[in-house]
Amino acid sequence: MQASWMILASLFFSMMGVCIKYASAHFHTFELVFFRGLIGVVFMAWICRMQGITLRTPIPMMHVWRSVVGVTSLAAWFYALGHLPLSTAMTLNYMSGVWVAVFLVGGTLLSGKLREIRRQVPIVLAVLAGFGGVVLLLRPTIEQDQWVAGVVGLLSGLIAALAYIQVAALGRLHEPEARTVFYFSVGTTVVGAALMLITGMSTWLWPSVLWLLPVGVLAALGQLCMTKAYSRGSTMVVANLQYSGIVFGALFGLLLFGDQIALMGWLGMALIMASGIASTILRNRGLPRTPD
Repeated sequence: MQASWMILASLFFSMMGVCIKYASAHFHTFELVFFRGLIGVVFMAWICRMQGITLRTPIPMMHVWRSVVGVTSLAAWFYALGHLPLSTAMTLNYMSGVWVAVFLVGGTLLSGKLREIRRQVPIVLAVLAGFGGVVLLLRPTIEQDQWVAGVVGLLSGLIAALAYIQVAALGRLHEPEARTVFYFSVGTTVVGAALMLITGMSTWLWPSVLWLLPVGVLAALGQLCMTKAYSRGSTMVVANLQYSGIVFGALFGLLLFGDQIALMGWLGMALIMASGIASTILRNRGLPRTPD
C-alpha cells in the first residue's frame, strides 16, 4: 500500500508539472509558489475538517523545521531550473533518494547495528539502480560556468532528503498526514508571498488564471500521498519509488508536448520501474521488521 501511495503521489506531481508548464506562460515562478501554497492551505484545511482533524498540533517546531527544509529545497531547485539544463536540474533534485539512503545507512553505522547494514545493502543497490535509470533517461550535462548552479541543485536534493526524513519522523509520532501537509502549505504560502512583494504580480488574463487551481490541488494531493507513503512505509523504498515521477513526466512530455524519448531513455524508464519493483519485494521479504 505504501508503494501505491508513492506512485500515486508521483502521478499527481507529474500532472501538476504539466499544469505549471501551461501556467508559466502567464505567471512567474514565485506567483506559482504562492498560489500553489495558498490553494493547498484552503484544500487541506477542508480535508482536515472533513476528517475531524484539528489544526492545533502538539509538535509545532517539527512542522516549522519540515516547512523550512521543504521550502529551502524548493527554492534551491527553482534556482537550478533557471540556471541549468532542465535534465540536469531534475537529476540533481532526484538525487534525494540517494541521499536518503546515505543518511539512513550512516545512522545505522553510527548506532553500531552492523547486522542491519547487511539487510539494507540490497535496497541501497536498488536505489542506486533507480538513480542510474534517471541518469539514462535525462542524460544531464553541465558546463564549466554552471558549477555554482550545479552545487545549488545538488543541495536541493540533499535538503529534500532531510525533508522526507522529517516527514517520516512526523509519521512515527502519529501526526495526521493532512495536518502535516497543511502546515507545509502554510510555509510555502508565506515564502511565496514574501518573494512576490519583491517581484510583483503578473496581469491576470481570463481564462489562464484557471491553471492555478489544478496546480494547487494537485500539489496538495501529491504532498498528501507522499506524506502517507513516508509516514507508513520504508523510507528507503519510498524514496526509490519517487523516481516513478520521472517516468510519468517523460510520458506526459511525449503525449502532450511531442517530446522524443531515445532508446537510452526507454532503457532508463525500464530500469527505474525494475528497481522500484525490486526494492518493494526486497523490503517485503527481507526487511519486515527493520525500523527505518
